[in-house]
Amino acid sequence: MSSKRKSEPTKKSVKRNKSKVEDDYESDLSDDGQNNAIVTEVLLQPHEEMEMLPEPLLKTFDKEPGRLLIAGMVTWDMTGRKTSAKGVMKIRPNLYTFHRFTTDMYRSAVSGCSSAHSVLINMNRKALAFGRNQHGQLGQSDLATIEKPTLVAGLEEFNIIQAACGRNHTLFLTDTGCVYACGDNKSGQCGVGNTQPIISKATRLNYSGPPIIKVGCGADFSMILDIKGNLYSFGLPEYGQLGHNTDGKYFLTSTKMSFHFETSPKQIVLYVEKTKEGHVTPMEDIRIVDFACGNNHSVAIDSKNRAFSWGFGGIGRLGHAEQKDEMVPRLIKFFDVQNRKVLRVYCGYSYSLATTDIGTLFLFGQNKKTGEANMYPKPVQDLAGWNITSIGTSNTSIVISADDSLIAWGASPTYGELVRYLGLVHKLLGPNPPTGFCGWTVFSVWSDKNTG
Repeated sequence: MSSKRKSEPTKKSVKRNKSKVEDDYESDLSDDGQNNAIVTEVLLQPHEEMEMLPEPLLKTFDKEPGRLLIAGMVTWDMTGRKTSAKGVMKIRPNLYTFHRFTTDMYRSAVSGCSSAHSVLINMNRKALAFGRNQHGQLGQSDLATIEKPTLVAGLEEFNIIQAACGRNHTLFLTDTGCVYACGDNKSGQCGVGNTQPIISKATRLNYSGPPIIKVGCGADFSMILDIKGNLYSFGLPEYGQLGHNTDGKYFLTSTKMSFHFETSPKQIVLYVEKTKEGHVTPMEDIRIVDFACGNNHSVAIDSKNRAFSWGFGGIGRLGHAEQKDEMVPRLIKFFDVQNRKVLRVYCGYSYSLATTDIGTLFLFGQNKKTGEANMYPKPVQDLAGWNITSIGTSNTSIVISADDSLIAWGASPTYGELVRYLGLVHKLLGPNPPTGFCGWTVFSVWSDKNTG
């Protein structure tokens, strides 16, 4: 099958001062008129009255603490941009080897494949954020870039167990199953029930269902998973990435198109199996156990270890051997036909990864700007036999923790995130495998607690 690259569609009727290019970091969405709909706010139970998540579940969030190392581009205002941003006073050199960022210990470190900011969760379960902040994604009162980890304002009283970073917004999950959001909200991606352009203070989602156990962010959309296995989405629906069987487009006038943004969490209720001939069969009793978000697509796993994908379908990132956008979660038949159980899924900017019960890592889509794409899941043969424990994804770079090694690869351009002297990792980290994560052009790991 041809793997000719499918480019992201252009929003033709929305007027801008610049053309839309997917690789350009800046969000170019219009906030014209589509945000004037009346929003019904949900009656929320006070946070202090909510019960904590079950103890066995909370223990799954307790990762081995460690110290943070960082490599790559650290001029946050330049990350992902082709030209210098206004107000950038100092351009820092790229880090081509690992540098110890702080001496503090952290339970978790989070970024995103479209992000130029990161969130750390310390030993006391408090959230600290740093990086670009021009849309309030760090949860501070001002919008200045923050160079060092800083406590997120308004969340000091809560225990944070997980976070997720979008292009310019952030979600935080507490130990009671509540979710707070801050940052860019022009598409409703903060889920607070409106499209106020900037949410500078972490605000609770407009949601009152079962407790949430996982959060995720795409570029301009978000997803949350409740304890019963129901998946909810909100934000920009342009390519079907919300899974609600619509791209949200409508005409403001006869010549001007806009989008209906989902400003509050809405449950995904339809999962389908589709044949090559296009026959669609709804699937029942789906309970989601894990998911991952790319720039404009998502992949999820259900309780039977089946994988579903939806959203933007360019260059095969959905794994369906075609480039059509999927408006609802569609079963990836490659794994189902071969009777392979999918254990974990990960999404990069324009590609997806999945690990199976036989220990194989599959890649579909394209983690480079040129060349052939994987239109359906293909095994990464170089990693056959490795025991993969963690994967970090970004724009084009991938980092994997396997056995006692740290493996990184990716296509140019790179800015040091692949680490020029990866052999030095063992001297810094010791024999125990670290855990890695990637932002747009930054690669970080946190090492085991015994590291000096």
